[in-house]
Amino acid sequence: MDRYRLANRALWNEWTAINVRAETFYRLEEFRAGGVRVRDYEIEEVGPVTGKDLLHLQCHFGTDTLSWARLGARVTGADFSEPAIGRARSLAAELGIAATFVCAELYELPERLDGDFDVVYTSRGVLGWLPDIPRWAGVVARFLRPGGIFYITEVHPVALAFDDRSGVTDLRLHFPYWSRPEPIVIPTRGSYADRTAKVEQPFEYGWSHGLGEIVTALASAGLRIDFLRERPFLEWEVPFLTEREPGRWRLPEGQELPLSFSLKATKPA
Repeated sequence: MDRYRLANRALWNEWTAINVRAETFYRLEEFRAGGVRVRDYEIEEVGPVTGKDLLHLQCHFGTDTLSWARLGARVTGADFSEPAIGRARSLAAELGIAATFVCAELYELPERLDGDFDVVYTSRGVLGWLPDIPRWAGVVARFLRPGGIFYITEVHPVALAFDDRSGVTDLRLHFPYWSRPEPIVIPTRGSYADRTAKVEQPFEYGWSHGLGEIVTALASAGLRIDFLRERPFLEWEVPFLTEREPGRWRLPEGQELPLSFSLKATKPA
C-alpha cells in the first residue's frame, strides 16, 4: 500500500494550503475569533472534556483539535501531512492554545507517540483513506486508557456507495460497500473545500468499509460499543443531495437513507 499512501499524503500536502484559504468551508477567521468547530451533537455525545486528555486522529490542520482545547481538554493531534501539522502548530501558537501535534502515518503512530488518553476522537471523511480497518481499530484501542472513550462521527458507508461524481444528480449505486484490498481510484478535482483549486496530484485512493466491518473491528479490539446513531444528513455538498437546512444536505423530501453516523465506544476498566 506504500505507493497509495504516499500519493494520498502528497495530495493532502497540497490540500492543506488550499484548505486554510477556503474561508467558506473552514471559516478560519471565525475560528480565530473564538469559534468552536465541533458540532453541538458531538459535544453532547462525547460529554464533558474539561481536564481530560484527548487524542485527535487524522486531525488535518487542527481546528477541531483546538476546538476541544477551547472546551477544556488537554489535546494532542496526529496527522500524516507535515504541512498540515506545521499549520496546526502555528495556529495553536498564534491563538495561545496549549496543544501537541505529531506528524505520523496513522498505523505508525504507536511508534511515534507515548501514553494513553481519556478520549480518542476522529471525524468526517477519515476512514476512506485507510486500507485496514482492523489495524485502525487496534491503534484506537492502544491509545485509550481503561475507562476511556472512543468517538467517531463519519459519513455513512451507505452514502459512499452511491455515485457522487460531478454531473450526477440521481441516486444510483456506483462504488463498493464492503472492504476490498485494492483502492478506489478517483481523479482529483481541486480540494473538497475548493473544487476550482489547481492540484498537481492526479488521483486520490480510497477504501470502502461497511458499517458492520467498522463496528466489528472496534469490538474485536476490545472496546464496548455504547451506541451507534445513524443520521439522514451530510455536512457537505453532494450532487444528489439538497441543502434542506443550513450546512446539512439530505435526500429529497420523502426519501430517507442514513448518510452519516456517530459511534461511541468504551475501553473496559
